[in-house]
Amino acid sequence: MAFELRKYTAPDFTQPQLAAAPDVKMTPAPCDGVAPDGFHAMSIYPEYFKVGGRWLLAEESRMDCVAVCEGGRIIVREFRLLKKGDLVIMGRTEKGEEGIYMHADGFGESHGRHDTFAFRQGRSRETAFSRDYDEIYELLRHEREHGRIVWVMGPAFAFDSDARNAFALLIANGYVHAVLAGNALATHDLEAAYLHTALGQNIYTQKSQPNGHYNHLDTINKVKMYGSVQKFIAEEHIDNGIICACEKYGVPYVLAGSIRDDGPLPPVYGNVYEAQDAMRDQIRGATTVICMATMLHSIATGNMTPSFRVMPDGTVREVYFYCVDISEFMVNKLSDRGSLSARGIVTNVQDFIVNLSKGLDLQ
Repeated sequence: MAFELRKYTAPDFTQPQLAAAPDVKMTPAPCDGVAPDGFHAMSIYPEYFKVGGRWLLAEESRMDCVAVCEGGRIIVREFRLLKKGDLVIMGRTEKGEEGIYMHADGFGESHGRHDTFAFRQGRSRETAFSRDYDEIYELLRHEREHGRIVWVMGPAFAFDSDARNAFALLIANGYVHAVLAGNALATHDLEAAYLHTALGQNIYTQKSQPNGHYNHLDTINKVKMYGSVQKFIAEEHIDNGIICACEKYGVPYVLAGSIRDDGPLPPVYGNVYEAQDAMRDQIRGATTVICMATMLHSIATGNMTPSFRVMPDGTVREVYFYCVDISEFMVNKLSDRGSLSARGIVTNVQDFIVNLSKGLDLQ
């Protein structure tokens, strides 16, 4: 059965409260990087603003940013990117009172009957995730042709031969449109391809190799000697792994730097705001996001991913967001941070990705 997206139902602006709503108020930003007092902060949901008697949807939204009216459109902008004089939307109500309407139930998810008292309503290590896997198989097959799938990855995948191969198969078969990660994932994946270890351990047997703690440093050093990952792959005849597959199939990857990084590799963004901009560039078109085994990257991505996407033809569709981690704390933390549309799966991510490749019949 073909996967079907839930239909989006726009607000009924003929309702008396919305029809009688005033135009939204705007105030110029007093200086670069500063919003006027009383600014409106965005959420993950579709939000409409009444301007000149018309309700306008903020098409590219992001939580904790400000809305700016510019050229007859609502632009959502980070505080640090505000310019003096930008017309910032004002108001902190969300039901039309100030010309602002947050539409939190546009996709009409039916929750069915909930008993007042019931067991196992959360997502934990005891949850059965069989149905989740079935949904992801169907979703990914749909998104490969009709959407954009962004994966957010911690370094755990680089430590296991089967997990590296499984994700490389996802890339080769068109299920990966962008990868967001850090220096560690790329370093240990390239180390695995170059020296068959990750942090000095054999990626298949998990046995530590003599002087193996040098291996990731030797890998970084060699890549820097060549000047680029691409040249390293070509000159050292690298033919396997995640980064190699990204390069081979033209899949963009963003490596955001960290204070603890070794090296780092040449593509790593050392400036955190440049990294944030590069990540958001990839998230802007994402329709499915899957975060795996990385707390900080997952929370960062969750904060910049809205629950909806306006497609090129003007239709509004849902964004699917999964967080996969062996820690219950991690999969539930995104909801605590405001990413309420995130769906959690508590499992070993290496097993998750291998099962995913098998369920999709990848070769």
